[in-house]
Amino acid sequence: QVQLVESGGGSVQAGGSLRLSCVGSGYTYSLSSYCLGWFRQAPGKEREGVALMYIGGGSTYYAGSVKGRFTISPDNAKNTLYLQMNSLKPEDTAIYYCAANQCTTLLTTRWQYNFWGQGTQVTVSS
Repeated sequence: QVQLVESGGGSVQAGGSLRLSCVGSGYTYSLSSYCLGWFRQAPGKEREGVALMYIGGGSTYYAGSVKGRFTISPDNAKNTLYLQMNSLKPEDTAIYYCAANQCTTLLTTRWQYNFWGQGTQVTVSS
């Protein structure tokens, strides 16, 4: 059973940066066999995919609203997934969740991910 623990959230002013971390455990296979990603959910809104990747396939997806500002990256040796968030905007305020699922092609919807972290709050003030 994969377990995911996020950290790194907090409060920041618009234009600032944060780096989220997601430490995983219980992986049956190497990270290259999994799709890993970051989703977020703002109050009253549905959970949306922000940055997703399938290491084994070399595939990466970014939501249009974060493209050029956010970067997803893995550290295979540490079983850790990062989300570097730059030029943060108030509309980035949300709970950010890490997700994982074994895959053979990039998974892009929340329904396709079975393993989730508990979430970390990101608040961006104007």
